[in-house]
Amino acid sequence: MKVKDIIAAIEEAAASIYQESYDNSGLQVGDPDDEVRGVLISLDVTEAVLQEAIDRGCNMIVAHHPLIFSGIKRLSGRNYVERVVIKAIRNNISIYAAHTNLDNMSHGVNAKIAEKLGLIDIKILAPMKDTLRKLYTYVPTGAAEAVKDALFAAGAGQIAEYSECSFGVSGTGTFRPSANANPIIGQPGGAREEVNELKIEVIVPKHRESQILQALFKAHPYEEVAYEMIALLNNNQEIGAGMVGLLSEPMEEKDFLNLLKQEMGADCIRYTALRGKKVNKVALCGGSGSFLLRDAIAAGADFFVTADFKYHQFFDAEGRIVIADIGHYESEQFTGEIFKAILNKKFPNFATLLSNLSTNPVKYFC
Repeated sequence: MKVKDIIAAIEEAAASIYQESYDNSGLQVGDPDDEVRGVLISLDVTEAVLQEAIDRGCNMIVAHHPLIFSGIKRLSGRNYVERVVIKAIRNNISIYAAHTNLDNMSHGVNAKIAEKLGLIDIKILAPMKDTLRKLYTYVPTGAAEAVKDALFAAGAGQIAEYSECSFGVSGTGTFRPSANANPIIGQPGGAREEVNELKIEVIVPKHRESQILQALFKAHPYEEVAYEMIALLNNNQEIGAGMVGLLSEPMEEKDFLNLLKQEMGADCIRYTALRGKKVNKVALCGGSGSFLLRDAIAAGADFFVTADFKYHQFFDAEGRIVIADIGHYESEQFTGEIFKAILNKKFPNFATLLSNLSTNPVKYFC
């Protein structure tokens, strides 16, 4: 098992192309071709977590939060980031992070919070744009099924819970091969040919574009493949920030706060004025989610569960929603379960260990 195999398994579930522009997900320390003896999974990478990896015989750390967010100009041990990098290199330990790309998945961090709270009918709160493409290609009728099969196998045609989705229009294609061509129909330098063709249309996720085109070129019988790849403005309902869902039964506001405290392990919850109405719809965002407040209000949520709200931002609730700030660590502490499930499914006989340490730098006196 190599470092790159671990990365490939995680990025199959949370492609790095979907991380936010400010983020720095990916392999931060190490060689992709290094052999991996064991993986330690943690929310953060601290000196204590690094020592835990050494003590437990793991030479790779998979974390949610990147150790390195901005450029390092020198490695002299001036702060914990530099000290961790130095010690990781000395001990041949690789460090990898999947951050906002995992946040933005429909099965990622926010889905885990929704699961802990028992929400149903969940969906992305703020779907991403510019993550979908439409592929058009023109195929001889007799080869259409084989080409579609190849496209579907490569990941095309997936729309929510429906796979192998496509649309076809029959028509007549024409071409005239030059003397240097190698046509499957007609002769080099021959007359213009007419062929019954099917125009195939399929949806392509942005991160699969290269693989799907490779599959098209391999399966298509023509020497020169006619195709168009068009960017779509459609929202992608499977990728985006935050999540919104329903409680199985409406709850009193203070009962919901108690549920939050219990299920999310929150020692203290900062919240805005209660509105005196039952809680039915809940919006949420793991980590710093204040940027989604308007989306939560627009979705008709009764509560918005997130972290890192600043004092003046609480005023923006304006009685239209209850903001419940449970803390950054508290909202993302179960992320390790996601990584472990991904790796155990792909490598069922490989050792993946959850860190025993709390990396929460915030302490409460309540």
